[in-house]
Amino acid sequence: MVLIVVTVLSLFPLVWTAIAASRSNSRLAETPPPFWFGGNLFSNLEFAWHEANMGTALLNTAVVAGTVSIGTVLFSTLAGFAFAKLRFRFKNLLLLLVIGTMMVPPQLSVVPLYMLIAKLHWTDQLQAVILPTLVTAFGVFFMRQYLLQALPTELIEAARVDGASSIRIVWHIVFPAARPAMAVLGMLTFVQAWNDFFWPIIALTSSGNPTVQVALTGLAQGFDPDQSVIMAGALLGTLPLLIAFLVFGKQIVGGIMQGAVKG
Repeated sequence: MVLIVVTVLSLFPLVWTAIAASRSNSRLAETPPPFWFGGNLFSNLEFAWHEANMGTALLNTAVVAGTVSIGTVLFSTLAGFAFAKLRFRFKNLLLLLVIGTMMVPPQLSVVPLYMLIAKLHWTDQLQAVILPTLVTAFGVFFMRQYLLQALPTELIEAARVDGASSIRIVWHIVFPAARPAMAVLGMLTFVQAWNDFFWPIIALTSSGNPTVQVALTGLAQGFDPDQSVIMAGALLGTLPLLIAFLVFGKQIVGGIMQGAVKG
């Protein structure tokens, strides 16, 4: 019963978004608001699709989120393995510097980052959104903490005694052992990159190459924006994430559990 109540409460915002997207703007302004679906859902979805250029926005966001997720998982795993198991000079100092960047508010780096992007002539291009987020301090620290316990040092030493190269050790030992943490980090990174708004709205200044969150801002412009169309756009931007979790959720959880058992 508790799980049913929690599920209903967590699904309510999504259901309300769909209800609001199926109504007119005038009906949403009434009191009490509607609590059941209307007949304007498909017309609002079609208007939001064309008005916000959602086709291009969804494709751009899929490219950005997918590339950022793959890059973050790959580089964070390699860096986390280095900090967890390799020996080199100033390792602890470098780790403290990486962790220290997590304490710096992202707003402080916007101005110099935008100046760099402008000098490279990358404004309004997807690489301006992708490259600054290809690796994160949280991802490095997360993978380091996981590999510190999940990857035995003796296993790496045995592989080196057998003549395995560093690339082979990473591919055949580190990646299989880190698969559960890589799956979790990949999911978190993908959702964060999909929903990111702050940096894309700055880097993608024109309306010709938007991500989903940037495209949705175009629906809220004007003196009296249509709330039902805004909700329809939000629904279009949320559906791909829901479909991905419905289709691949079982495989992701199964991979996490299988890797955890093997570990």
